[in-house]
Amino acid sequence: MAERCDEDFETLRLDKNDFDPGTLEDELRIDGLCKDLLLRFYEETCAQGVPAAEATALASSADYFIRDFVLSIKQMNIFSERPGIIRQFAGNWYIVNTLEPDAAEIERHLQGIRAFYRFLHGHGLISLHYLQTMERECDERDFYASRIDSFWDIQGDGYGEWERQCSLRDQPH
Repeated sequence: MAERCDEDFETLRLDKNDFDPGTLEDELRIDGLCKDLLLRFYEETCAQGVPAAEATALASSADYFIRDFVLSIKQMNIFSERPGIIRQFAGNWYIVNTLEPDAAEIERHLQGIRAFYRFLHGHGLISLHYLQTMERECDERDFYASRIDSFWDIQGDGYGEWERQCSLRDQPH
């Protein structure tokens, strides 16, 4: 990330509907919007006195969650206030899609995700209730660690049951 850490920041002005996916072209356009938003997150984090290396780590983890999971896999608007999305990421997708899933690495990702949701709330882009919900999901460290352990313990056709316990499928509300 760039080391532009000394700016005064205006309120973010964006239309959350611009982040609604639909077509491949939409996904590519939204990916660019997300990159810009993540860069702004990095710059503001750095401007708050966070060392550039730490701000980079936070932004990289938020980037991994937002662009690789929320946008590409879930194909949803990053501002959709859908509880459970962090649990799906850290309790399933990350584990299945990482060569050597590790609780410490999940924790680092969750720190970046938490900081990013605080950034979004600070700009009025998500509600306080949703921020608090996401923070609670980020706090479930023992759950995510147990999901890694139980993943390695799967035998035979046990994957289906493991997946159902923290499914990537969205549940009806």
